[in-house]
Amino acid sequence: MKENIGSRKQGAASPCAACKLLRRRCAHDCVFAPYFPADEPQKFASVHKVFGASNVNKMLQELPVQQRGDAVKSMVYEANARVRDPVYGCVGAISSLQHQIDVLQTQLALAQAEVVHMRMREFSSISIPPATNSPENDSPSPSSKLITPSSQTKSFFNMDMVVDHANMGDSLWSC
Repeated sequence: MKENIGSRKQGAASPCAACKLLRRRCAHDCVFAPYFPADEPQKFASVHKVFGASNVNKMLQELPVQQRGDAVKSMVYEANARVRDPVYGCVGAISSLQHQIDVLQTQLALAQAEVVHMRMREFSSISIPPATNSPENDSPSPSSKLITPSSQTKSFFNMDMVVDHANMGDSLWSC
């Protein structure tokens, strides 16, 4: 790209994609040239269609040179999204991704609940050793049926499994 700018000063290079589309002479200090090279005409065409050349020119002129590249990338992304979806543009893509996240979080929560359920069933199938024969243990007392976790028993509730169910249905982008 810098080669085009240097050779443009000598007048040997072809005009940038913006100047070619706008059918004008590409000056050596053209604000579009570093970001819309001649070999990528569709890049400027979509930006021009959505934002307009004069608005893009104003936006680029108002930004420091080191931020212009990122601004152009953002404008190209937004313009392409708007061309694909004229009603929602980027928000439509973001909303779709948010919906996918919500569905996947729900599936994850269901899978985690199933794992807990299976572990509980496995835990309840473990046999309890019988009590020793002594006069006071002839009839089973309610306290003898209690199972106390030992230091070797794994916890069935892992803190990694906590899911914020209160906010699962609320989406930032939902209408």
